[in-house]
Amino acid sequence: MPEDELGNAYEYLIKRFADDSGHTAQEFYTNRTLVHLMAQMLQPQPGESIYDPTCGTGGMLISALEEVKRGGGEHRTLRLYGQERNHMTAAIARMNLVLHGVEDFAVVRGDTLERPAFTQRDRLRTFDVVLANPPYSIKQWNRDAWGSDPWGRNFLGTPPQGRADYAFFQHILASMDTRTGRCAILFPHGVLFRKEEAAMRQRLVEADLVECVLGLGPNLFYNSPMEACVVVCRSQKPPERHGHILFIDAVNEVTRERAQSFLKSEHQTRILEAYRSFGGDPGFAQAATQDEIVAQGYSLSIPLYVKRALNNAANGDGRSLSQLWAAWKQDGRVFWQEMNALVEMLDGLRAGEVGDD
Repeated sequence: MPEDELGNAYEYLIKRFADDSGHTAQEFYTNRTLVHLMAQMLQPQPGESIYDPTCGTGGMLISALEEVKRGGGEHRTLRLYGQERNHMTAAIARMNLVLHGVEDFAVVRGDTLERPAFTQRDRLRTFDVVLANPPYSIKQWNRDAWGSDPWGRNFLGTPPQGRADYAFFQHILASMDTRTGRCAILFPHGVLFRKEEAAMRQRLVEADLVECVLGLGPNLFYNSPMEACVVVCRSQKPPERHGHILFIDAVNEVTRERAQSFLKSEHQTRILEAYRSFGGDPGFAQAATQDEIVAQGYSLSIPLYVKRALNNAANGDGRSLSQLWAAWKQDGRVFWQEMNALVEMLDGLRAGEVGDD
């Protein structure tokens, strides 16, 4: 269709803009292969409502639309909603949706945490599918107001001033339809284990909303080597998944070519198969019970639950040198993830001091 060609050309220009925009690229463009994977995990259906609370240029909304098209569904019955703080970026998102032939959509400019745009009868509007890549660990947000949030989005608690990740997380959870709602959110690994958010993470696990935690490989973001994770939640998990969370360690499921990293179709397929089977891939995917997560202090750090496969050659203490090396690396991954979160926190504190001058 002509609008598809126009839309794809427009997305190409956005991507080029991201390539040339240095450290701010992630503000308006998320790696398309990763967004495609997130949409496949949520399986949007014709007639559903799709929402992105930090929509950038609308790439995640477009990906949900394309996923319905690929499945042969009537994509024109979808209702797409987005909110974006930046005026120019919101305008680009509207144009992107128009050029992809979308008619039923609303993209509103505004701060999602401070003034959520989509409400009904003094309550947050809810949606079938939420896809989001919130800004990471923002420090300038109204934490005081969150403690008495009029929309009831503080049901897990009030995040620290230096990290609004769990504010966005709670907004998204509160925006899911109570029956059909599901979400996929791109986060820094720190949300899985940072001690300053431990109480909120405990309430999150106890609420049994998290279905899957997916760890990603490095360099999937423009001009950034960081690793990230995708957290998938459902308002109503299938009965057989109640009290369980699936952990997927896909750190090696990435390809790098011409200074760009992306997920090949075989990477996406392996991740999707593990997600849909809810495990069944030793050393790659493992479902953990709530009791196992409680035993780990409610940490959701992936290496605690997915153990890399070891070979069988043995030495004097029952393990080969390669086994000992693999075990050391496995334990070290947890340590280095936590160290990275600490460095991120210290960098944030230093940036805050500079900004105050």
